[in-house]
Amino acid sequence: MDEQVRLQPKRKSETPDIADIVGGYPAVGLVFQGGGALGAYQAGVFQALDEAGIEANWLSGVSIGAVNAAIIAGNTKGNRLDRLRDFWETISARKVWHFTPEGDVFRKLRNQASAMMTMTSGLPGFFAPHRINPWFQPPGASTATSFYDTAELKSTLDRLINWDVLNDRRQRLSVGAVNVQTGNYRYFDSHIEVLGAEHVMASGALPPAFPAVLIENEYYWDGGIVSNTPLQYLLEQEDVRDTLVFQVDLFSARGILPRDMADVLARHKDIMYSSRTRNNTDTFRRIHNLRLKLHQALLRAPPEALTDADREFLAAMEDVPQINIVHLIYQQKIYESDAKDYEFSGTSMREHWDSGYQDTRKTLKHRRWLEKPPESVGMTVHDVHRDDPS
Repeated sequence: MDEQVRLQPKRKSETPDIADIVGGYPAVGLVFQGGGALGAYQAGVFQALDEAGIEANWLSGVSIGAVNAAIIAGNTKGNRLDRLRDFWETISARKVWHFTPEGDVFRKLRNQASAMMTMTSGLPGFFAPHRINPWFQPPGASTATSFYDTAELKSTLDRLINWDVLNDRRQRLSVGAVNVQTGNYRYFDSHIEVLGAEHVMASGALPPAFPAVLIENEYYWDGGIVSNTPLQYLLEQEDVRDTLVFQVDLFSARGILPRDMADVLARHKDIMYSSRTRNNTDTFRRIHNLRLKLHQALLRAPPEALTDADREFLAAMEDVPQINIVHLIYQQKIYESDAKDYEFSGTSMREHWDSGYQDTRKTLKHRRWLEKPPESVGMTVHDVHRDDPS
């Protein structure tokens, strides 16, 4: 009897393996929103994905999201996480208080002190204040248009990123910035041009704190001024294929009704920089559904009535891309204020990192969320903070 039991074939697990699911997508995207100090949340997301064996072949980011994405794309698989940790530990190394009593009120005071230190002293390995306030500089002076110098960031990026690896086209990196003079948004894309530290710095050159960055005789500012979520660039590509996207946002469009001026400032920043990710995905879904209806209508039309453009459209619709977006959004702590994006203490960095790590681990338990949507749907969006019944 025991021998018969041992000879019985093993039942296949009812839960599909993550590697098998993700392997069914030609493209896996990792999309990082901007958000300053909150960017450590994205590092935690990456750690959880890396441990699960999920590797993105297209990374896209804005501002601090561009820095995180560039560090990942600019290193080999074995040292990406170490380089990310090196960056975040470098810029958050400064001590704020040697001891913080328990309680939200003390943590809020500590965070405020940390944010003030960032404003007055800058950050190690990132930026330092100009010796003379820009308001007292003559127009046209190199230090007249920003409060801080970002030369340290260039040194940090060059130390942590292998630009040959980043530009070897094995992974695609795109970072968003806005032209200061034309106001036009532009993505610097490693599949189109060779990227360097200046492209990443341009994506994070948020005025009036940081100076504009010169690229190809044009000056660029932080892409978050126009759009803080680079998802749309990925969706607009003509050659988009079946894609699994991990969209990692640092500002939540949803929030509580403000109760005081501090709440007003924090809520205003959340709404302004959340960049309406949901609206972008809803718009893409509506356009996709209209294309499907047009496709079905043309199929019912007599062949002789079709134009060349109609036939080209039908050919393009033979393989409809299926887009699955897993949306991860940082959830603000009760003691955080509107200064949360420039409060770079080591304690907060580790909290943000762990939040991203835990949110992603929780998300990956829902294996069905990773599966391709049917062609009749075209796009699905899952958010652990909205869709998880537990």
